[in-house]
Amino acid sequence: MQAAYHYHKGQDIVFPASGNTMFMWKRFIIYGTIGLVMEFFWTGMGALLAGDWRLKTYSSLWMFLIYGSGVFLEFVHDRIRNWPWLIRGVFWTAIIFAAEYLSGWFLRSIFGVAPWTYTNRYAIDGLIRLDYAPVWFFMGLFFEKLHDYLVYEKPLFPKL
Repeated sequence: MQAAYHYHKGQDIVFPASGNTMFMWKRFIIYGTIGLVMEFFWTGMGALLAGDWRLKTYSSLWMFLIYGSGVFLEFVHDRIRNWPWLIRGVFWTAIIFAAEYLSGWFLRSIFGVAPWTYTNRYAIDGLIRLDYAPVWFFMGLFFEKLHDYLVYEKPLFPKL
């Protein structure tokens, strides 16, 4: 997964070389796939907690596109990577809430579909759940690590 990069002297930001769209498409597919797998795990655990031993999961192929589009936020990560992790986690929570709301609103408005509809008391317009904030906090930080692994070949997890 070696890619060419532009290094800017005096900056700790590394930008993928222009024209390297194939590598970007690979990351889109990886982000989309990992997002779907995480969603399957999440809904399967929800089934288990509800006493459904079939561990039935569900998602939508729309989610592959939504998670995959995280590749377009990599430049944001490069700009905020030196922020304290707590601030970055809060930032990613807000970004993910906004992306979830806007993508859900778009799909509902344009295509008349709602891959998710939240109904609990913490839901806003059925599109986001405020009680998911801790999940999005850690998911944002996880995708930072994944980005660094895929692009900069940094270890995904520290050595024990």
